[in-house]
Amino acid sequence: MPLALYVLALAVFAQGTSEFMLAGLIPDLARDLGVSVPAAGALTSAFAVGMVVGAPLMPALSARLPRRRALLAFLVVFLLVHVVAAVTTSYGVLLATRIVGALANAGFLAVALAAAADMVAPDAKARASSVLIGGVTVACIVGVPAGALLGQVWGWRSAFWGVALVSIPAIVAIVRSVPATSPADAAPAGTLAELAALRGPRLLVTLLLGALVNGATFCTFTYLAPLATEVAGIGSGWVPLVLALFGVGSFLGVTLAGRVADARPVELLTAGGAALLAGWCAFALAASNPVAAIVLVLVQGTLSFAVGSTLIAQAMYAAVRAPTLGGGFATAALNVGAALGPWLGGAAIGAGHGYRSAPWVSALLVALALAAGGAARLTGRAMPGGRSGPPVRARREARR
Repeated sequence: MPLALYVLALAVFAQGTSEFMLAGLIPDLARDLGVSVPAAGALTSAFAVGMVVGAPLMPALSARLPRRRALLAFLVVFLLVHVVAAVTTSYGVLLATRIVGALANAGFLAVALAAAADMVAPDAKARASSVLIGGVTVACIVGVPAGALLGQVWGWRSAFWGVALVSIPAIVAIVRSVPATSPADAAPAGTLAELAALRGPRLLVTLLLGALVNGATFCTFTYLAPLATEVAGIGSGWVPLVLALFGVGSFLGVTLAGRVADARPVELLTAGGAALLAGWCAFALAASNPVAAIVLVLVQGTLSFAVGSTLIAQAMYAAVRAPTLGGGFATAALNVGAALGPWLGGAAIGAGHGYRSAPWVSALLVALALAAGGAARLTGRAMPGGRSGPPVRARREARR
């Protein structure tokens, strides 16, 4: 894999830390700003909404820029809004910084996915995307627990300062490693052509499944800290380790997908999806048992990211004729789920069903994904990783 791909993963690490770190900060943040826990959880949904809007919009707006310039612009904006978030005392301003930061994050990730796909052979997109998404898993292992630990020692604002500081070396590394002449070459006419290419049934089914699976992941992960402390009875000092365990699982899942998803995507999605559904049901039933809860945090992190990263790769294969907007629409679909999941989990908690209801909502979302995939197969719609297989299709597209 090219060195520049790992440089992009460093920036994704900083952004993934920001996106996920509220899972360990929500109780303190809610108390400090005088809002409810579901309202604090809505900050995660706000970030996801910004990602949904920004994923298709930002790459199109930056289409005429060289990719390095576009990546730098998005990352600098991301850094600056975290500085604002670290000093504000207003929930409304914090909410706005989450949205703006998400717009920048979405633009960066969409351009980075397109750049990663161009850096490797046509039949290695799953490996390339797994390296990029690996930045998110490292964020879950290191960045999110570190953010939770900083929050416990110096307050939640210190976690935002930490993200801003980590973004600085990523900016320097992009300047030094990403080619300046690599264009994001979708002119206005090309953008229209790409939009037309994004209407294929295989891509639409893949995006729907990605939204549902990611919604399930974010639904429970957003409320993992109160689940661990209030339901499982785990001490608050152990929350960073619980979050790190989820991150270890996510790293294992992405690594598995990177090795298997290019060749056997259907098998991975089918078996992984069924196991993911069973795992969320088991988590809901056994959440009060601290040992079972800890084991299931690892298992569900692995399954969620194995299935989720496979769907990202399948979206890139399906959007081979839309290299710029394909990554944007994949990012948008995932963040539709990331917005919907915490909102549904917060609604269930706010309705008095307790924190245990979050994994039940996650199970429902995965069940809907399995039902949608089964319906697509029964009705003859194209499925992710169709019969010809992604490597074969990619090679055909590359020869055209």
